[in-house]
Formats: sequence, C-alpha cells, structure tokens
Amino acid sequence: MSTSQETPLEHSLDSLLRPKTWDDYIGQEKVKKNLDVLISAAKQRGQMPEHILLYGPAGLGKTTLAYIIGSILGVPIQTASGPMIERVGDIASLASTLENGGVLFIDEIHRLKKNIEESLYPIMESGTVSVMLGKGPAAQSVTFDLPPIVIIAATTQAGKLSTPLRTRFSGGTLKLAPYSDGEIAQILKRSAAVLETSPPDDEAVREIAKRSRNTPRIANYLLKRVRDYAQVHEKDISADIVKQALTERDIDAYGLTNEDRSVLETINTVFNGGPVGIKALATTLSEDPETIEEVYEPFLIQVGFLDRTPRGRSITKKGVSYLRSVR
Repeated sequence: MSTSQETPLEHSLDSLLRPKTWDDYIGQEKVKKNLDVLISAAKQRGQMPEHILLYGPAGLGKTTLAYIIGSILGVPIQTASGPMIERVGDIASLASTLENGGVLFIDEIHRLKKNIEESLYPIMESGTVSVMLGKGPAAQSVTFDLPPIVIIAATTQAGKLSTPLRTRFSGGTLKLAPYSDGEIAQILKRSAAVLETSPPDDEAVREIAKRSRNTPRIANYLLKRVRDYAQVHEKDISADIVKQALTERDIDAYGLTNEDRSVLETINTVFNGGPVGIKALATTLSEDPETIEEVYEPFLIQVGFLDRTPRGRSITKKGVSYLRSVR
C-alpha cells in the first residue's frame, strides 16, 4: 500500500504521530531493551554508541527508532536515503554537517552503490573521511577527522548487504518484527488521541487493525482515511464506518489492495499458478521488480497466499481460494 503521494500536510501529520520517547514507542520490546542498554552504557562512558543496523519490513518504525536515539543522546540527526546518495563526496558532506557529533541515519542502505559503501568503512572504523582534491595527475586524497558520530542504518533486505558492511555495525544488527493485533490497537488509540479525532470504539479499532498488515505506518494511514470519511459523513468512527470507508478504497478485510490482488491474479491466470520469475512477472504487471519484492510480496507471503522459491513465485491453494472469494 503506497503512501508516496502524501501532501506536505500529510507528512506533518505523520511527524506528529511519530513517537518521541521509549514510552510512546509501542512494541518491539526486545529491540528497545537492547538499544537502551547500548545507549545507556555509551552515555555512562561519555561516548557515542557503536553503529547500529535495523532491519525488517517497511513501516515498522526503523526511522522512528533512529530519531528517538538521537533525542536520548541529545544530538542532531542527519538523514539520507541509499539510492539518493550518488557520489562519494555526498557521504563526506553529510557526515561533516554534524560539526559537534550526532546521528547519521541512512535508510535503504542496501541500495548504496559499491564505491559509496566502501567510503563508509573508514568513517565507521576510524572516524575519518577521505576526499579527492583537484583533478587529473595533480589530484590528491586528503583525510579529515570527523566529530563523533553514530551511523544508524535501516534496510528491508539485510541479505543484500555485503559481509564487510554488515560486520561493521558493531553496536548490533536488530530485527524488527511485525506487530500483534493488540499492539496495533494500542497504536491506533494513541494516534486517535494525538489527532484529536473522535475515539474509535473497540470494534472499529479491531476492524482497522485487521487491515493494517501488522504495520504501524499502514494502521495510521488507514485511521486517517477513516477519520476523513467519518467527518465528511458526520458519523462517529464505528466498525461499519471503517468497513464502508476502506471498501471504497478497495482495501479488503485482509488489508489487500487492487495491486496486491493483481499480483495474485496474474500469477494464477497468466502463468497458470507459477512458478514465474520476478522479471517476467514485473514486465507483465508493468511494475518495477524491486517494488514487487519490497511492497507486495512480503505480506502476500506472510498471509500464505504466495510462495517464493528458487524457481520463482507461485500462488498457493490458500491464495487461489482467496481470489475465488473476492470475485
């Protein structure tokens, strides 16, 4: 479920909903405990924590954790996205903006170019960065010391990271897990209070949680859309209003969208149930292979509608039954 077309107002609402402290951050208890020990010990020594890698499906709170860590340390945070870092000098520029130290957060780090990845190594190991001054035969490499920084990286595909990069996250590699329905319900109630909207009743919360894919970002997105629908129709947020609002957006009881159903339908009808390679599937759907792998597949696999094998993608019996039920 894409929310990439959000307006500036939508983005500000997301920032408002973002937890600012450990107490506000619901779920991921084991991850929080490990991070709390790492950060507390580093603060007691008067040092920055060692570098941290967070991985797991999109929308589970990796970026939020980075901001909370920065807040606890009392230092600024500089953010970047792997595919947007195009030159080695970009890394040096990002790191040097943290003049007195801070957090450098790199999202989608698995999408870094190889030469840029390698430029991170001295930053992570010795706190230095090298830049080339001049061009041609007169060019020379100059090394600068950086202020104390901690690199926090996030990825949805930890397996795509090279071993040299992954092992440099000496503070730990921590996996974020999908949330339980109960945790999603807590998040929805907190978010409704922050948004100052009419509080959804317990049945309405359960209906939204069912469609949230066990993901806080999606749960908050659905809550905002239900709130809009209830406001326009001058209704309280009830289970019936949730069903009406999300049915109009083609979001079913599983949380699947038209795009998700199209993936399943294409495998089932065009490729006789599979297996089908990701490139052939992406071409047929006119989608980017990475979008299918990172946006659609994880939840379809999680609910048991799709199998991913070395030979390709196949729809399961459960997936076929699902398609029959929605036709």
